[in-house]
Amino acid sequence: MKRSEINQKISEAKEFFDEMKFILPPWGLWRLEEWQQNREHCNEIIENGLGWDLTDFGSGDFDATGLLLFTLRNGNISKDHKTYAEKIMIVEEDQVTPMHFHWSKMEDIINRGGGNLMIQLYPSNESEEFADHEFKVTLDGIINTFQPGDVARLTPGESISLNQGLYHKFYGETGMGKVLVGEVSAVNDDNTDNRFHTEVGRFPDIEENEPPVHLLVGDYVTFI
Repeated sequence: MKRSEINQKISEAKEFFDEMKFILPPWGLWRLEEWQQNREHCNEIIENGLGWDLTDFGSGDFDATGLLLFTLRNGNISKDHKTYAEKIMIVEEDQVTPMHFHWSKMEDIINRGGGNLMIQLYPSNESEEFADHEFKVTLDGIINTFQPGDVARLTPGESISLNQGLYHKFYGETGMGKVLVGEVSAVNDDNTDNRFHTEVGRFPDIEENEPPVHLLVGDYVTFI
């Protein structure tokens, strides 16, 4: 992805956060010089992967296959006692986050407002392929029975609990607008805990055609 495209997507995300009255922590709006001024106080942010994250999953088409998220808090099992994480995400209409599961992380996905979030679900088997049996998933504390490939539809305020090993793919429902999506989970590790059904790239290759307005998680090592 071009840095100019990333900058534009982050600008649009800030506008949507404002519209939805979701306020980021102050450091979420820092420019490069502020990161450099405050570097010695930001170890938890940098080491635990907090902040802006945007990817096209190697597709080359962010609008069709991509995700923008901001990690608000996250533990680091090797360094601290925090056992939880929280993210806020923006999912556009028909913008797909590819089918994947997590080996370690259990998570709740919450529609915080905007349009409707569609989540396609498959159980996995011992070979980490799609299983063909029905399965149960909890939506807002209520047990629901699904068949492989069924799609859960989350309207604003609704949530779903995703156990380890449960494949899920999500996207915004056509014609309903972009979705503000929350995630509350166990500690998040995007380097080792994502099992995509079809291999994708988790972090983007960036063409630096202009300076970053706000740093991505993957930029910390390079810029500060």
